Amino acid sequence: MGLVLGIESSCDETAAALVDGERRIVAQRIASQDDAHRPYGGVVPEIAARAHAERIAPLVAAVLADAGLELADVDAIAATAGPGLIGGVMVGLVTAKALAMASDKPLIAVNHLEGHALSPRLADATLQFPYLLLLVSGGHCQVLRVDGVGQYRRLATTIDDALGEAFDKTAKILGLGFPGGPAVERLAREGNPKAVPLPRPLLGSAEPHFSFAGLKSAVLRAKQAGIHADADIAAAFQQAALDCVLDRTRRALAGSDGLTALVVAGGVAANQTIRSGLEGLAAEFGLPFVAPPLALCTDNAAMIAWAGQERLALGTFTPDPLDIAARPRWPLDPEAAPVRGAGVKA
Repeated sequence: MGLVLGIESSCDETAAALVDGERRIVAQRIASQDDAHRPYGGVVPEIAARAHAERIAPLVAAVLADAGLELADVDAIAATAGPGLIGGVMVGLVTAKALAMASDKPLIAVNHLEGHALSPRLADATLQFPYLLLLVSGGHCQVLRVDGVGQYRRLATTIDDALGEAFDKTAKILGLGFPGGPAVERLAREGNPKAVPLPRPLLGSAEPHFSFAGLKSAVLRAKQAGIHADADIAAAFQQAALDCVLDRTRRALAGSDGLTALVVAGGVAANQTIRSGLEGLAAEFGLPFVAPPLALCTDNAAMIAWAGQERLALGTFTPDPLDIAARPRWPLDPEAAPVRGAGVKA
């Protein structure tokens, strides 16, 4: 396989990368927007879209220059086409369309979630299908059986908030700033996870799904009570979240067979406490535990380029049309049954 240029712009990271068929990240760059969004305590879609529009062309040019290549040397162009903040997704996808048209290269419209789902295979050549994937990020919390490229069966999802969103809201409640997830993890190291009684929504339930809205509300009440140290609240929240994740994932593992590994991906996969807990859970079931390097957990273009490589390797690849639309919602398993409640993160 040749060289794929990947473009990612689904949230607040503008990214471009070149990945070859031998799993080499030839060049990559990521432009963070943390400083722009920090005063608001979260991502502002309009600011994000404007920043993507300003940065994406110079970023692509810089990645090609880093590799000592020109656009003509690339074999295909892959870009996130959804799901995500629609303004940012449109910027990246339109840029990829223009590059594909100008260079007469095939366009590969990638589902952002598929980028996460396949990213562990970029870092680990031994990881084979099928595997059980816990996909945890700011916008998604799902358990999926990954049987192959384009073959995903959703076993569980959140009925309200994603786990990354709960981490970010907890950080906001505790005044830890943005981005919130790493700040909560740092503060939790200083606290006692047993000091603050917090709920474990759906723990032990026969229902397969996740719920974090009640946990987030309990964190707010604990803070408002004024009797707990912030570090203890952070530690108790992180432990409660981990307990929920392990319980729900254990249920999915017990109902699955023929798996090669337990895999975690997405931004929350960078959390070391959650990684450690999942590693122990995998050992319970006699499975390897696979997690991508931290640089591939958060939004990045290398995983989008690799998803493009996986598509090319199928042998049945057909380029996506240049009029393909950006999508704010794009489930990996469109046949999955609706969940109760809002189900907006499904």
